[in-house]
Amino acid sequence: MTLFERIKTTAKKRGYSLSKVSEKAGLGAKTIYKWKKQTPKTETLQAVANVLGVSVDYLLGNTDNPNSDNAGDKKIDIEDEHVIMTYQGKPIPKEDMEIIKRLLRGK
Repeated sequence: MTLFERIKTTAKKRGYSLSKVSEKAGLGAKTIYKWKKQTPKTETLQAVANVLGVSVDYLLGNTDNPNSDNAGDKKIDIEDEHVIMTYQGKPIPKEDMEIIKRLLRGK
């Protein structure tokens, strides 16, 4: 099954059209349809995975477990500027990230 087919099938199971998934992920209405022939950026694919409630590995066909994360218990450094965190498929604004970081540090 291709990436596009997995997204389409998963969206249907969740009761979403591909246009609705694109909208919820903050993408253009036809963006996912382009993935029939081209590979999306990692952060864009992550946004779609977040909307669908599955892992990127599942969408890529690396696992048949929708909730699987091959990274296991990989820890991320919230201070790393290259780490992209999202909420409902949209990037978290910098000012909100500062609040989240303070809460996680317990300060």
